[in-house]
Amino acid sequence: MNIHTSKLIHTMIRVRDLETSIAFYQAALGLEIKEQFIFDEFTLTYLGNQTTDFELELTYNHDTDNDYSHGSGYGHIAVSVEDIEESFHGLTLLDMKPTNIKHLNHKNTHLASFFFIQDPDGYKIEFLQRSKRYR
Repeated sequence: MNIHTSKLIHTMIRVRDLETSIAFYQAALGLEIKEQFIFDEFTLTYLGNQTTDFELELTYNHDTDNDYSHGSGYGHIAVSVEDIEESFHGLTLLDMKPTNIKHLNHKNTHLASFFFIQDPDGYKIEFLQRSKRYR
């Protein structure tokens, strides 16, 4: 097996309210349901768009009413956008409460412009201006 040809295909997060989470990701990231598999105990919903093959898998456990703990290891999901200001203003209009846009420099060179929002389960999502490093 050649592990150097591996390809990232999805990230999975557990959600408490599947319909609310789907609506959030449709509005915030323009993702649509690509496939959904309903089992007796859980549902797997794969979201994506035409920009990339990478998917977000929402796992909904049917018998769980409690919030999920993110622990100290989870960081965030990151997406790149053409226009950071336009995305910021659009999400503000949707009342998604984005953090202020920040600019990160490294050794006197601009590295990134970004902000964060949180989904209904508290997962952080970073929006990055597309640039050399973040396409």
